[in-house]
Amino acid sequence: MKGKLILENKTVFEGVCFGKISETVGEVVFNTGMTGYQEILTDPSYYGQIVTMTYPLIGNYGTNLEDSQSSSPKVKGFIVREACRVPNNFRCEIDLDVYLKQNNIMGIEGIDTRELTKILRNAGTMKGIITTKELSEAEIQERFDSFSNTDAVDKVTPKEIKTIGDGDLHIGVLDCGIKSNILNSFVNKGCKLTIFPAHTSKEEIMKYNFDGIFLSNGPGDPTDLPDVIDTVKSLIGVIPVTGICLGVQIIALAMGAETEKMKFGHRGCNHPVKNLMTGKVTITSQNHGYMVKRDSLPEELEITHVNINDNTVEGVRHKTLPVMGVQYHPEACPGPHDSNIIFDDFIKIYKGEQIWV
Repeated sequence: MKGKLILENKTVFEGVCFGKISETVGEVVFNTGMTGYQEILTDPSYYGQIVTMTYPLIGNYGTNLEDSQSSSPKVKGFIVREACRVPNNFRCEIDLDVYLKQNNIMGIEGIDTRELTKILRNAGTMKGIITTKELSEAEIQERFDSFSNTDAVDKVTPKEIKTIGDGDLHIGVLDCGIKSNILNSFVNKGCKLTIFPAHTSKEEIMKYNFDGIFLSNGPGDPTDLPDVIDTVKSLIGVIPVTGICLGVQIIALAMGAETEKMKFGHRGCNHPVKNLMTGKVTITSQNHGYMVKRDSLPEELEITHVNINDNTVEGVRHKTLPVMGVQYHPEACPGPHDSNIIFDDFIKIYKGEQIWV
């Protein structure tokens, strides 16, 4: 069925809709990964966003029940140049179109994703509508005005506490929309994890005898989580704290730093990051639209990692307390596995050991 992508700046792309044919509105972003579309679709950090894949052919290896990063796709919509209808891979269980239909996600193909990406790079991330209807200007504006992503974490955080893994090291996880492979990375290194809803209080967390606290990735603006920031602020100095992506932003805010929205963010699996402590460069997977402001960092926080492409902050640590976090996703392992070593650094911090010395 023919459809349209309508952007906030009034640009319109015509294409063919697939997946669940309905209508959707969200923040349009782009991801530069050549593979990993199932992990992208199911990453809770994309909640509220319509994701554009810059690689032209998507769906060629299908989807399966093993690689999902959460219980279901979390994106608001999916934009591709060409959706493959005949996937070919021995692990394929469901083709992309059927997978999106089953999970009520609308997609659109046949549009110039290269031109769309250029628009987003030049003008910045903006809202968009995927629809099969002819909408008036008033209807379009009404849909844009009604969209808000301020409660994104509330939509993806778990409702109950649960424990997984078995090991001597017991870590408390504040789940703001965690990816499955982050949990798997800790469990595979012999850790026991107790996972909490994002808004859990310090008092509840401290009922457990944890070796450390981990702050997960998640969607949206970190400043929309003042209670979580206050909780983390009260934990710093009491127990070791580490975090990834949204987690490091929350750590920075809890320490008095500031965050800001990026023009179009970092989303892809080929971002070079330099560890300033070791001098080593790793190729990382990233998914964030906000960043820690470099000039806002308090004296007690130091920058440990930077993005080589634009010199943005990719990691911080406290100079005296067991606190650190990174902006990129070391669990993703899109090919290179070199960034996965960060989990060893987290575990050393939880054990009271020194890192990068």
